[in-house]
Amino acid sequence: MSIGTKCVQGGYTPGNGEPREVPIYQSTTFKYASSADMGKLFDLEAEGYFYSRLQNPTCDIVAKKIAELEGGTAAMLTGSGQAANFYAVFNIASCGDHVVSSSSIYGGTYNLFAVTMKRMGIDFTFVSPDCTPEELEAAFRPNTKAVFGETIANPALTVLDIEKFARAAHNHGVPLIVDNTFATPVNCRPFEWGADIVTHSTTKYMDGHGSAVGGAIVDSGKFDWNAHKDKFPGLTTPDESYHGVTYTERFGLGGAFITKATAQLMRDFGSVQSPQSAFYLNLGLESLHVRMKRHCENGLAVAKFLQTCDKVAWVQYPGLEGDKYYDIAKKYMPNGTCGVVSFGVKGGREAAERFMGKLRIAAIETHVADARTCCLHPASATHRQMNDEELRAAGVTPDLVRFSCGLEDAEDLIADIRQALE
Repeated sequence: MSIGTKCVQGGYTPGNGEPREVPIYQSTTFKYASSADMGKLFDLEAEGYFYSRLQNPTCDIVAKKIAELEGGTAAMLTGSGQAANFYAVFNIASCGDHVVSSSSIYGGTYNLFAVTMKRMGIDFTFVSPDCTPEELEAAFRPNTKAVFGETIANPALTVLDIEKFARAAHNHGVPLIVDNTFATPVNCRPFEWGADIVTHSTTKYMDGHGSAVGGAIVDSGKFDWNAHKDKFPGLTTPDESYHGVTYTERFGLGGAFITKATAQLMRDFGSVQSPQSAFYLNLGLESLHVRMKRHCENGLAVAKFLQTCDKVAWVQYPGLEGDKYYDIAKKYMPNGTCGVVSFGVKGGREAAERFMGKLRIAAIETHVADARTCCLHPASATHRQMNDEELRAAGVTPDLVRFSCGLEDAEDLIADIRQALE
């Protein structure tokens, strides 16, 4: 099936007389006839559900659709994009380990890595997405367990050279984890370029309507954990916290990563997505392929207009001809990038904040990638925990405005920007 058909039909095929829409299994628990039947579930010897903190049928249906969209073998939903990134890394890295990450990532993810996970004993080295292969190579250590990056960085809009980062990761026997939130599988499928694990904040374009917070993790099923057993004992040796199961032996390369993340991390941390939120997410996914085209059209129109404004210092949009990342974006995302445009207002931080206060259609929100246009001053909001040096490394300047083009008419968005600048 094409990507559009998967958006509409993927993940769920009702049987005769069954609900046409994905059912909401709004239940915490599930009944069984005997303890023996339930015991098989706890031993991972049978498929089924016993407690929605680990798995829920509605969530699994929607996760299956996302796996189909990305071309993966297994997927799971989480309570947020932050939880998805945390689980994806923590599933294979623990105290004493090291991870290489692009420095140009969402501010919340940077803080998760540089502060919170560092307290857990996991060290991160941040490298520029534009680094040379030699600079990237120098970032690895003997205890490196993964490489992380964002397809299109939020809000710097740098584009990750997936093949370069995948090549370096695989040369060191570790997987590449890519956050594909901004591009979505409609515009980019990182597995086709060498990525091994993909994450999403489903709160953004996948939901598309600001209805429900959520995240997702998808496994390509291609990374050979067994070829690097010493690096990934959590997957390749018995898990004594779960009946001594060895995930790669029981579930193969296609299911080991997600099964471990579910049976171990979701069990202990419980960052579950509710079935109601998964239902809303599925409604958004059904129109994702249609909406992304409009988001990209509006983003390009706004970016072109901003280039003509004398009160705008600079414009960054990877789909804009002449942009620093235009060529690499065309390689990985030939059909469009996203609807988010970053630009600087002349006059710096204060001018940027005044401009945003004058907008009438675009709302100031800690949100992005919505059907409704919104904007944000990252240095004052999502990235305010960073110092100036860290902001520059993340591609965030004091004058940067993140403008997320919704589904309105482009002419109205441009008119709103024009009057606000004036």
